[in-house]
Amino acid sequence: MAEYASCGLSFVPKETKDGAEVILWSDEQAEADAKERGVRPRPQEIKDEIDERGAFVRQPNHFRTPFGDGEGQLKAEAGRYRLFWAKGCHWSNRAAIVRELLGLQDAISINIVAHSGETNKYGWGFRNDLNHEDPVLGIKFLSEVYKNAAPDYQGRCTVPAFVDVTTKKIVNNDYHRLTNYLEVAFRPWQAQDAPDLYPEKLRGEIDQFNDWLFPNINNAHYRMAFCQTLEAYKEAFDDFYAAMDTIEERLSKNRFLFGDYVTDSDVRLFVTLARWDTHYYRNLGPQPRRVIDYKNIWDYARDLYVIPAFKNNTYFRDFSREDRHGKLFASFNARFVDQIPYEEIWSAPQERAKLSKTPEEKFLRHTKS
Repeated sequence: MAEYASCGLSFVPKETKDGAEVILWSDEQAEADAKERGVRPRPQEIKDEIDERGAFVRQPNHFRTPFGDGEGQLKAEAGRYRLFWAKGCHWSNRAAIVRELLGLQDAISINIVAHSGETNKYGWGFRNDLNHEDPVLGIKFLSEVYKNAAPDYQGRCTVPAFVDVTTKKIVNNDYHRLTNYLEVAFRPWQAQDAPDLYPEKLRGEIDQFNDWLFPNINNAHYRMAFCQTLEAYKEAFDDFYAAMDTIEERLSKNRFLFGDYVTDSDVRLFVTLARWDTHYYRNLGPQPRRVIDYKNIWDYARDLYVIPAFKNNTYFRDFSREDRHGKLFASFNARFVDQIPYEEIWSAPQERAKLSKTPEEKFLRHTKS
């Protein structure tokens, strides 16, 4: 069977009934569901997003209308939007972490998508929900909300997907800016003393840093994993390790990327670091250094992980698990993923607080009104 790859889980969950393993959502079932709902197969990165040099060039985000009070902008409202994200997808993991950090759980509903069928031929779906349907929207495939919003859309249907529940249409999938909208436009529904992850006086610097972080760190794994030439691979490889050296030096003086307090940029860096040694390395060939080999970066990552919103939305076993069925030489993760004490490893003590003027407070908080 063809493999329709995407970030996320890389095994087929099964349940046991009467002593026999049963696939939770078979390709046959997914095929029938897709036909019924008019869902097309998922485009593939290695076919549709490779340039003439063999380099991976990620598709642009299609739904980029900003949130705000201006003409043509989206209006922030409590209860109107639903966030879809995937445990393995670090682009969407950012929004899940920020939503919880800011206390927006009651204002923005959420559901976690997973691969459809055994091979994910039809992209993100709702394998783990009753009848494989999202309980709020009644959809079986994420692509349905894309089709509702843009019937002629031909790209991949990606997460994060911010959906208007009143229209069942996606309104924003712009992971470059979505967390910023949660931080600013949704301020009225945040906890009164919620963290200010995007301080107004630092926004220009944060935006500039995030623009650098995207190609050199966040997208570097995909540039290495999807590219089709060694030239493109080496370019991405060199960019990543040069950037890691820069960040290691930066964190030798600062507890977090912008000093004493966690910002939007820290969320973006963390989600990539969390996956590098545990999951991404499998597709990357020989690596000169692991995340844990960078003293400052590794301590910094653990300093973030112990914050509940980071820990609660980081599913190490789910995105590290591999199917070993029928394989003589199973991977390390396939053999040992249930024995690895991820939480213990990531919660190990570190001394990052010594770099801070406010060692007991990791956040610049909004003033209570």
